[in-house]
Amino acid sequence: MKTVIATALVAVSASAFALAQSGARASARQPSRLEIGRAATADEIRKLDIDVMPDGRGLPPGRGTVAEGATIYAAKCRSCHGANGEGGAFDRLVGRDSGPNFNFAMDPKLVKTVGNYWPYATTLYDYTYRAMPFTQPGTLTPNETYSLVAYILALNKIVPDDAVMDQATLAKVVMPARDRFVVDNRRGGKVVK
Repeated sequence: MKTVIATALVAVSASAFALAQSGARASARQPSRLEIGRAATADEIRKLDIDVMPDGRGLPPGRGTVAEGATIYAAKCRSCHGANGEGGAFDRLVGRDSGPNFNFAMDPKLVKTVGNYWPYATTLYDYTYRAMPFTQPGTLTPNETYSLVAYILALNKIVPDDAVMDQATLAKVVMPARDRFVVDNRRGGKVVK
């Protein structure tokens, strides 16, 4: 019995040693950087270096209509978010019903959309401009972004189909969920964004 145990221990030790050796070789081959991607250019950083606040501060000049947004949406957003913002490979954008209690924190099955969850239309501009289209973030112009935001707000019945969005009009849009959120005004501690 002692011979069997000793043989098993030697086998386990040999396996552990071989595994440690292969890990050491693998880590020795890894470069200090992963060597993927590249450094962002100053122009790329400048395009995305915006901060649009809930009250509209930071919105750039430009304008867009719902009709213009429909055309851009069909070309750049439809494949991910569905023909009418109902969802596809990525999130659903359209939907107003959040239930009677706005219970998103307790019920992960509730679907968050622009119409039932997003508190400020201005930050929809910020997000869309920075992050969309998913495969080419930062490529939308301000006019295209205003148009897309106008279209998405119209799909959610928040603005009329003839709405024109710009710095002034977008800041005045009151989102259905605005009263469900509070501005984080804590001072002197960790900043939460």
